[in-house]
Amino acid sequence: MLAVGLALAASLCWGSGDFLGGLTTRRATLWAVVVGSQAIGLAGAVLVVLVTGRPWIGMSGLWPVLLGGVAGSVALMAFYKALAIGTMSVVAPITATSALIPFLWGIGSGERPSELQLAGVALAVAGVLLVTVERPRRGKRVGVGVVPGEPAIEPPDPGPRGSEDGSPGSTTGGTPVSVPDRAVQRRAVLLALVAAVGIGLMLLGYDETAKHDALWALLGGRISSACFFTVFLLALRPRIGMRRSALPGIVAVGILDTSANGLFALATTQGFLSLVAVLGSLYPVVTVVLAYLVLRERLARHQVIGVVGALVGVALIAAR
Repeated sequence: MLAVGLALAASLCWGSGDFLGGLTTRRATLWAVVVGSQAIGLAGAVLVVLVTGRPWIGMSGLWPVLLGGVAGSVALMAFYKALAIGTMSVVAPITATSALIPFLWGIGSGERPSELQLAGVALAVAGVLLVTVERPRRGKRVGVGVVPGEPAIEPPDPGPRGSEDGSPGSTTGGTPVSVPDRAVQRRAVLLALVAAVGIGLMLLGYDETAKHDALWALLGGRISSACFFTVFLLALRPRIGMRRSALPGIVAVGILDTSANGLFALATTQGFLSLVAVLGSLYPVVTVVLAYLVLRERLARHQVIGVVGALVGVALIAAR
């Protein structure tokens, strides 16, 4: 039960951090949010390890999370680019399957969840997939603004409105939509798969290092991702700007993301990785629910079904 609670807490922190990060990018550039939150997260992880007096675990124990941190950073960039050139309704569900990698790894390593728990896994994964599916809408294609040098939203299409066949410039229910061509969509799918694999490998890295020390897994992951984004930042030299009002949000995003990583690492030491990974992957549900509660964004019927399915799945996983 402790593993379930820790994994759900990690999911809550990840989902809240994503939601708050999205709000904060309205007052700061994406790179300001990324750099600031990474710095806060690294400082927090260093402080936790120093205050608790954790002994050095050696590189033999730390290298899995260092590699996992790099994989997670690559996944983040691939995810952003996939969203920029594709559509969320295609990219997000693919990326949401990242939990299948640690799930299959755990099963292959000898973990044997009960049949009821496996049914809960299936419901939870299906729920997340439903929640992440969103119909593309012109001017609101998620992700375009996160790529340095590209516009925040897609410019309107001056061309003629097409038929209902889904071709560029077509309409669906009277709402103009943007559909990338097949070559671009295939590239977006490939990038989404890269993101899913990268996130899955990151979770495996945290699990392996947590076997030695969960707090060092937390710090190792922060060091790895901070170094990656520092190199990327120096190479691209993007504009970093923010309003003063964005600072609390950036600090909160850094704390939430780091807390989530630490909670997940602790959860892997208390229960099956196969179940913990699935529970930790419920963060899109948290983000969508927060958008509904705070921003009053409408939930589509399939998203409501997804939220309910995910919650039922959690209940089955928690059952013994």
